[in-house]
Formats: sequence, structure tokens, C-alpha cells
Amino acid sequence: MIGFRTLLIKEIMRFWKVSFQTILAPLVSTLLYLVVFAHVLSTHDDVYPGVSYGVFLIPGLMMMAMLQNSFANSSSSLIQSKVTGNLVFVLLTPLSELEFYWAYVVAAMVRGMIVGTVVVLTALFFFKLPFDNPGWILLFGCLSTIIASTLGIIAGIAAEKFDQMAAWQNFIILPLTFLSGAFYSISSLSSPWDVISRFNPFLYMIDGFRYGFFSHSDVSPWFSLFIVGSVCVILLLVTLSILKSGWRLRG
Repeated sequence: MIGFRTLLIKEIMRFWKVSFQTILAPLVSTLLYLVVFAHVLSTHDDVYPGVSYGVFLIPGLMMMAMLQNSFANSSSSLIQSKVTGNLVFVLLTPLSELEFYWAYVVAAMVRGMIVGTVVVLTALFFFKLPFDNPGWILLFGCLSTIIASTLGIIAGIAAEKFDQMAAWQNFIILPLTFLSGAFYSISSLSSPWDVISRFNPFLYMIDGFRYGFFSHSDVSPWFSLFIVGSVCVILLLVTLSILKSGWRLRG
């Protein structure tokens, strides 16, 4: 496990050295969303019984920040290593596909979890937030950041230039997170948008995560867990297959 541990520490130190950009900047942008939406819609009816709109927003914004930062960490690391040419030094080491995969994923999860934790701790200064089912919060937080960081690995491998990497972020990750119910309950959507939303896997990540706070959700948390768990396993197998083939990694 020396190789895995070394790569993991290297990846964590990589984002920690620029924590102003990787931790503080996402915190500021997320809190701006919270302040603006909570203020503009302060007279909005309670989304769930006893849950104001401002409180309802916090888990969604927290998960959105975790997903985007987990994706950004693994994808940016790989594309930078490919462009600068130093990825070859990682590939030359006797690391297995699993060690390579989990080193990047766990580092991305750490960044996502740090950002999410800082967001919720800061939000607690302004709102009283319940934590009804902390086990569900941790479970969906872990599975969702694994999915986002795995997508980041796939994107980092597939992209050959920085603009291709930006396309993944702007045309796939960003729309999926914004249209996943982070800012609204899908029960408030009219047909056919409520049906279309159910094909977005990010919806189940945020909805299950939100259930951990309020014990209320738009979808059964068990069904959300099934969808999120299935997506996680599928992406893991696809990524390991890509790593084993060496596609766009070994020239």
C-alpha cells in the first residue's frame, strides 16, 4: 500500500497548497447562492413542514459544492499531469488500477468533504439546521463524492486539452447539479419536467442527502440509495476497464 498512500498524500497536498482557491473560493460562492436565494425567497412557504426555504437550501448547496469540487479535483489533476507530461512518472510505478483509482478518488472525496463541512458549519451561524439521520448524510455524501470524482477521472483521461476539460464541467456537471433539485423540490415541478428530472442521477444524490437532515424527501431514500449505489458501481467498473486498457494514458 506504499504506492497508494504516496499518491494519495501527493494528491491531497496538491489541492491543500492552493486551499485559497480550492476551499475558500467554493465556500464564498456557495454562501452567496444561499444569501441571495434565501433573501429573495424569504417569504416562500415552508418546503417541508417546519422547514423554511433558507434551511431547505443548505443541504442542496452543500451537496452541489461537494460534487463540483470532487469532480474538479480528480479531473484537473489528471489533465494537468497529461498536458505537462509528468503523468508518465505515475504510470511507471508498480501501481495497480485499483490503487491508482482509489488514490485519486479518496483525495477528491477529501476535498469535497472539507468543502461541504465548511459550508454547513458556516451556514449554522445563520440557520438552525436539523441532523435527523446523520448516517444517511454520511452515506450519500460518500457515495456521491465517489461518483463525482470517478467522473472526474473519466473526464481527465478522455480530455486532451484544457478546453475539452472545461466542456465536461460546463456542459455536463454544471447542468446536472443545477437541475437536480438543489434549489427546489421536484414535487413543485409541473409535467413533464418532474418526470424528466427523475432521469438525472444527481437528483437522487441530493434528495437522499437532504433526507438525512429533514427526514423528508421527494423520493424514497431507499430507492435513491439503489440508484446512487448502482451508478457508483457501474462507473467504478467502467473506470477500472479504461485504466486497464491504458486508453489515452499510454499514448
